[in-house]
Amino acid sequence: MIDLTGKVALVTGASRGIGKACAIRLADAGADVIVNYVTSQSLALETAAEIQTRGRRAAVVRADVSEEDDVAAMIGFVEREFGQLDVLISNVATGGFRTLDNANAKHFAAVMRTNAFAVVQLVHAARRLLARPTGHAKVVALSSHGSRMALPAYGLIGASKAALESLVRQLALEVGNDGININVVLAGLVATDSTRVIPGAESMFAAVNERILVRERELTTGDVADAVLFLASPLSDLIQGQTLVVDGGVSIRG
Repeated sequence: MIDLTGKVALVTGASRGIGKACAIRLADAGADVIVNYVTSQSLALETAAEIQTRGRRAAVVRADVSEEDDVAAMIGFVEREFGQLDVLISNVATGGFRTLDNANAKHFAAVMRTNAFAVVQLVHAARRLLARPTGHAKVVALSSHGSRMALPAYGLIGASKAALESLVRQLALEVGNDGININVVLAGLVATDSTRVIPGAESMFAAVNERILVRERELTTGDVADAVLFLASPLSDLIQGQTLVVDGGVSIRG
């Protein structure tokens, strides 16, 4: 059993969906958790309340991870209130679903800033807290199939996820020797508030159900959170700069 007792985790975009599942799973393993949100305060408070029912400390912090000042303020809060940071989960994603023909430079910049460069800003702001002479702090970023395949109305988000995976490899090169593990979980299609409104979502979910190679299972937010927990634990100390695909085998089929 993974034991994160005494650890402090920050999960961005933890008010719902995969981010919430990650926050709860980390708390189940014993970590105190800071719940980040940008618009859904009431849902973030619900996540924090669930963490507290598990006997763990929880805090809720509003911050736009695309803004450097917000990120710095959030990390400052973590340091003041918790005094440490051991696990950082970069989960926030945005962008809207649009074809590239309907995208402009402002759309592109906004998606890249939130979905890709946020992890750089987070690691930069938190590096002093994460770095350590012994042991390993853990950084995990969330990606999706759009980083590797073309999906309807997903061009900007997919490009940002491909950039994210590349940035994580580069960050591993730059901060790995500071005692920081940084990796990616690439999650397959999971039913969340966001994915349900993807154009053609119904047919996409049907295709996944036909292609999945795990009998009598559908991918859930909990499955993704389990992979995140693994990468947040000492079991992953020798995994560095990698992308772990969690999709039930869907993506191995041509």
